[in-house]
Amino acid sequence: MEVVQGILEQFGFDWPKFIAQIIIVLVVYFILAKFAFGPVLAMLEARRKRIEEGEQNVKKIEAELAKAEEKVQAMLDEANKDAERMIAEARDSAEAVRGQKTQEAIKEAQAIIEKAREASRVEHESAMSELKKDFGRLVIDATSKVTGKVLDDEDQTRINQETAGQVSL
Repeated sequence: MEVVQGILEQFGFDWPKFIAQIIIVLVVYFILAKFAFGPVLAMLEARRKRIEEGEQNVKKIEAELAKAEEKVQAMLDEANKDAERMIAEARDSAEAVRGQKTQEAIKEAQAIIEKAREASRVEHESAMSELKKDFGRLVIDATSKVTGKVLDDEDQTRINQETAGQVSL
């Protein structure tokens, strides 16, 4: 121990000063712990809690964002399905209208053709009637010139009927 005592004296070690310094350090430590470290540690703890809460909020927000994106995607899918359905319905409706208009056009064309045929038939009958009258007059004129006799109304009617019966154009 004497060796240790000699080394301590050589370095200027003094027990009363050493104990006083330990007491001063402990007093400073307790003062700092109470007035400096305590509030700083409490502030750091509060920050740590806020950071944890912020991270939890970020996780919640990310989860809500993912749910919102899923909802948006589902809504878009639903809207796309509705749009495709509407397009198909419009296409079917257009096809039905086109078919209906085609049928109406065909009916109108058939009616026009029928009217044209009827008009043609009436025109043909009228022309045939006119032709028969003209032919009858020609026959009467020819007969009167050949026979040299003037034909009365009864003779003309009889010749017209005979000629009309024989001429069936």
